[in-house]
Amino acid sequence: MSLGNLYKILDNPFYYGVFEYPKKSGNWYTGKHEPLITKELFNLVQNQIKSNVLRIENKEFAFTKMMTCGLCGSGICADEKFKKYKNGTITRYVYYGCTKARGTSCKCGYTEEKDILKQFEDLIEKIDINEIQIKEKIKADVEKFTNLQNFFLGKKEKPKILNIDIRGYARYVLKEGSDTEKRELLGCLKSKIVLNNKIVTLNK
Repeated sequence: MSLGNLYKILDNPFYYGVFEYPKKSGNWYTGKHEPLITKELFNLVQNQIKSNVLRIENKEFAFTKMMTCGLCGSGICADEKFKKYKNGTITRYVYYGCTKARGTSCKCGYTEEKDILKQFEDLIEKIDINEIQIKEKIKADVEKFTNLQNFFLGKKEKPKILNIDIRGYARYVLKEGSDTEKRELLGCLKSKIVLNNKIVTLNK
């Protein structure tokens, strides 16, 4: 299982006896099932996960070392900015730009991560499906997740993995996946990822 899927499982309050319905509605209910863990243990795990995720994010970003500057051929690095609003909320912004390792005069500029993410989603819709060399990996991931789900539900039958929507899975990873899962997905592309004047392209 990927690290991102493990985080999602550990973040599910259903295991200590409650659930939200509908999702994101703020309406919480106590289930009739017997809790597997205590709420105290759940909170302890969440605090540990958050501290680990913060340390990882400070070291690595989703798309660093994945792209090349289309103007000078240097690598692409990332930087983060935090903006605090009057109501106390803090928003994190991530920007990608040229490292200028091959020329300090490069005028690549910076592109916000959400714009790059949207362009990756558009590229997934347009590229040859053979460009994504992860069909077997996706099948294995789906089978592992289904096996885990059946285990908790008490089902013994083996999952039947039929046709997999490769593009749909790729879109899901880009939108909901962890940084590690996004990197694994883009690392399976055959082509070189280039950032040129805030435009992401694939060069063979």
